[in-house]
Amino acid sequence: MSRTLQTVAGAVRVLEAFDADRTEWRLSDLAQFLDLPTSTLHEQLETLAGSGLLRKTGRGRYTLGWRLLKLSSALYSSLPWYGPAHDAMNALARGTRRLAFLAVLDQGPGAAGPRVLCIARSVQGREGEQVEGETRFELPPHATAGGKLLFALHGLPLPPRQARYTAATSQRPWAQEAAEIRTAGLALTQDEWSLGTSSLAVPLRGEGGEVLCALGFSLPTARLSGQEMLERRLRTAAQEVSWALGHQAGRPG
Repeated sequence: MSRTLQTVAGAVRVLEAFDADRTEWRLSDLAQFLDLPTSTLHEQLETLAGSGLLRKTGRGRYTLGWRLLKLSSALYSSLPWYGPAHDAMNALARGTRRLAFLAVLDQGPGAAGPRVLCIARSVQGREGEQVEGETRFELPPHATAGGKLLFALHGLPLPPRQARYTAATSQRPWAQEAAEIRTAGLALTQDEWSLGTSSLAVPLRGEGGEVLCALGFSLPTARLSGQEMLERRLRTAAQEVSWALGHQAGRPG
């Protein structure tokens, strides 16, 4: 790997250490988390802070910088479907008191194989405990409803299952399961990421039927008793958004 690529990879690794659970880091703690010498990390942090990608909040303390808001605004502006999809996600979370999410399939040339990315979540008014992986950006495609839905609709083979997800993962052949997902227009997982966590997802489609993202719920398995209601709410919301985006087959009613 060239020095330039090493520098970029190092910066990405630092930025990805920040998430909803850890919005601020001390230099010493982050160095331990990333297994880097404090002198090396300090140089990286100062460079990122100088560019506006990080902010210094105190002696040896850093948080994400304002410049990331500009970049995120530019990204959202390039996705005309994101606003309606995000509004629908929030409405579902408020109306059902469940964690709702949006997930996309990243097949860019720079990606190491297709990846499922959770780009938004809403827990407005949520009832019940947290679920596994609810702050994760990249989702395991074989253990989440959003992942299975997107892989099935794009005709992709699932990657090899990782050992920590296999305890309750579906044992049906993927070709059979993918066909069922395409027919139903819905994916469901139950205790596949971890015992006690389940999920449902449906597609949002744009003009011409293009699959834009997955809209779904992640919830404790014990609260899956209202599955029919959740499916109905998901399908209705997806139809309304898809119709507004020009997918006439998704017109409600």
